[in-house]
Amino acid sequence: MPPILELIGAPTDIGASVRGAGMGPDALRVADIAGTLVRLGFEVHDAGNLAGPATPWAAPTDGLRHLEETVAWNRAVYDAVDAALGAGRMPLMMGGDHSLAIGSISAVAWHARQRRQTLRVLWLDAHTDVNTHGTSPSGNIHGMPVACLLGHGPAALTGWSGERAALTPDAIRFLGIRSVDADEKRAIRAQGLRVFDMRHLDEHGMRNTMTEALQDVDDDTHLHVSFDLDCLDPADAPGVGTGVRGGPTYREMQLCMEMIADTGRLGSLDVVELNPALDVRNRTAEVAVELIESLLGKSTLVR
Repeated sequence: MPPILELIGAPTDIGASVRGAGMGPDALRVADIAGTLVRLGFEVHDAGNLAGPATPWAAPTDGLRHLEETVAWNRAVYDAVDAALGAGRMPLMMGGDHSLAIGSISAVAWHARQRRQTLRVLWLDAHTDVNTHGTSPSGNIHGMPVACLLGHGPAALTGWSGERAALTPDAIRFLGIRSVDADEKRAIRAQGLRVFDMRHLDEHGMRNTMTEALQDVDDDTHLHVSFDLDCLDPADAPGVGTGVRGGPTYREMQLCMEMIADTGRLGSLDVVELNPALDVRNRTAEVAVELIESLLGKSTLVR
């Protein structure tokens, strides 16, 4: 039996640079995410939208923008993902901006540790998000979630999984990367992070890249996908706040999602940075729903 899917809306742009990501969960609902997944054969429970503080759009304090509010939103996400996993459901966290992955992945890491599973995170994004308050040029926390999950963020956003670092460097694989700050490049090298950037994709193709990224996924693995829609090329997904030209095409992302589905180990999912205010007739939300279908097992033929 397929798992029950729990849709968790987190309607906030608390960590973002522009307004609009807070409308992302309802844009996915308008694109019929629940009905689409029911037709795919899943039982779907829509838990509705979480509540949290409004975005004050204040200037950074000590290199961090909206820290208190970001903590509150991530606590709400943590609790919702924790409850879904505890009930045996697969959480699908609908953002909102990518700072929300701190709460989501921290909860997943705690559960994986309790079940003695190996956690693997696929970070699908144009950016690596390993800035810290000392290196970020903007103070926007949606550029820092990976650093926080690796234990290098502020105390208020680390240690939620029971360990200071929710993830070890070998637990995460990045894909689609093409915009990296100078300090992030140094952090990636120093920590030995596995980054499959667009040059790697161009040289090796999506099939070989995904084979590399998934090579150590086995029956004891909990696979978490953190899908930032700006991973896609803006020609296919214009409704994002920080689009970067030169990303994977729609077909390349379909193959990526189908190969993840083939592992049978997907256990949780973030879908973030959908910004309907910058979209064209909800096109990016519709693309997201189609890619989520593939991630959850839809294919042209029975495989």
